[in-house]
Amino acid sequence: MAKKENFKTKIIAGDFKGRLIEIPNIFTTRSSKGILKESLFNTLQFDIIDKNFVEVFSGSGSIGLEALSRGASYCCFIEYNKVAYKVLQENIKRLNPAKCQHVFGDSFEKFDTVLSMVENREEKSYFYFDPPFATRDGMDDVYDKTIELIEKINPSKCVMVIVEHMSQLEMPKSIGELEQVKRKKFGRSTMTYYAPKEEL
Repeated sequence: MAKKENFKTKIIAGDFKGRLIEIPNIFTTRSSKGILKESLFNTLQFDIIDKNFVEVFSGSGSIGLEALSRGASYCCFIEYNKVAYKVLQENIKRLNPAKCQHVFGDSFEKFDTVLSMVENREEKSYFYFDPPFATRDGMDDVYDKTIELIEKINPSKCVMVIVEHMSQLEMPKSIGELEQVKRKKFGRSTMTYYAPKEEL
């Protein structure tokens, strides 16, 4: 059986602008659309410089690596699919492995480990959650479980949490100490942004 070719996408801006990264050609990995990625980084702008960036369901790491290119000081990735994780490792190697940490395993099980890693750092963190769409078998409660993870984040160590989710889902107005500040729809996908209440 012929091996499926990986898709390729380019870093949009920053130090690694134009560099190609790969996205595995597998059902479980949805590449965040270019327009959605561009909108995200138009929102974050230069605030991301010298901050940590955590991509929780990272796939090939295209969001976190874009953050790295745009000046994030440290990026952390969690991915459970072996094929996607291998591609993620290769993508990191091509850019800047010294500023990246990758963790293999289930995001719901490994999040506490990653959270303690970034909370021990001086800089505050951005968290990007793009959980598998709930249409997949056994994933009906994926958003409830994602919200439980977000509730664990210490607001004093967090700049912002961004959740990419199905557009028909209405995310809560607040999660723990975080308040919804923005919601932007892109067809089937929507991004909802949360920031610590004391920052507002």
